[in-house]
Amino acid sequence: MVISAIATAQGRGGVAIVRMSGEGSLEIARKMFSRKGEFVPNMMYAGHIDAGSFSDYGMCVFFRAPRSFTGEDTVEFHLHGGYEIARAVLSRTIELGARLAERGEFTKRAFLSGKLSLSAAEGMADMINASSLAEVRAGALLLGERLTGEGRRLQSLIKTALAGVEADVDFPEEDLNFDSRRQTRHTMSEVEASLLSLLKQYTAGRKIKNGVSVAICGAPNAGKSSLFNALLGYGRAIVSDVPGTTRDTVEGAVELGGVLFRLTDTAGIRESEDPIEREGVRRAERAIASADLILYLKGDDAPSFPEGIPVVTVGAKCDLSRKEGCDVLVSSLTGEGLEELRTLMYSRGFGGESGETFLLEERHFRAAERALGAVRTAIGAIDGGLPPELYAEDMRAAYIALGEFSGETASEDVISEIFSKFCVGK
Repeated sequence: MVISAIATAQGRGGVAIVRMSGEGSLEIARKMFSRKGEFVPNMMYAGHIDAGSFSDYGMCVFFRAPRSFTGEDTVEFHLHGGYEIARAVLSRTIELGARLAERGEFTKRAFLSGKLSLSAAEGMADMINASSLAEVRAGALLLGERLTGEGRRLQSLIKTALAGVEADVDFPEEDLNFDSRRQTRHTMSEVEASLLSLLKQYTAGRKIKNGVSVAICGAPNAGKSSLFNALLGYGRAIVSDVPGTTRDTVEGAVELGGVLFRLTDTAGIRESEDPIEREGVRRAERAIASADLILYLKGDDAPSFPEGIPVVTVGAKCDLSRKEGCDVLVSSLTGEGLEELRTLMYSRGFGGESGETFLLEERHFRAAERALGAVRTAIGAIDGGLPPELYAEDMRAAYIALGEFSGETASEDVISEIFSKFCVGK
């Protein structure tokens, strides 16, 4: 069945694209496009496109299966930008036998045709929806099949080891069990180490995908809102000499080293009889507890912070006075120390986890966790001298879990959920 959709964003623009995919796409295109000769694949032709009530002068290109994005015959009409033009051409393709594509159906067909893995499709979505350069780069690694490649490498190791284990089960009289156990133990330990290394990426991957959460905290009138605005580069929060001006959390985002840092300006932490201010303090405490990084504007009494969350101690208003024992001295008014602070924020909030990261999705993390659990159970069974039939089952479970990266063993519900997040024309 031919599917059709507008592949470009809605609204005015220089060019709009209507895409069709499926057997019969070229036949529909022939009925709509003014060219009467042969369509050479991958060649862009200029001509008139019949939209029913009018025609638009644009271009048409045909991609022959399997050398197309979807792996099927595919046609694209490149039109003048404008939603109504594209919608009219889309309607004409449907009148001639196509149906409207569902969300992500073009990419789903590419997956089903073996043109890309499930994790590569997720990487494409991450790139499209990226809010930082780091997320684009990480999504590109997924799209380039880095995670799928690692999963298949580990599956290959397990498959080879499993063949030896199954030979032991089928031919016990050969008495090769000891050597086979030793080799299987060695292989599964190698897989375990690789999975542990992969899982360590997820902390960085989560920060790449969701941003680094930063809580700016301190006493009332410490200069939190001024610092918040200075880091953003514009006046997002109200600044006043009156202590307690900030009653609620205020949020903004800034990109540092390609990574998105999500800043939260919090209410000054102090005891208060004012119920509104007390609620502001509670919200500040929640923001601090859930942060990846804390910027503490040093005051007389340092609060206790949650264990494990890195803290940068800031000596604010250094144009007026310079505090001792701070990681950095900053003046939001003059800009002194701001660049040094940004460097510290990156290094403590993310830099220690930088490098090549392609474990972004919780789905991938959970699959890797399940694989690791099965591998460790298998190793325990080998060390405990249990029959090979038992640890063979654990090895198969690890193999299946790793197949979820590529989509080889993913359920139809998971596959449908992933592609439902795409736009209609992708």
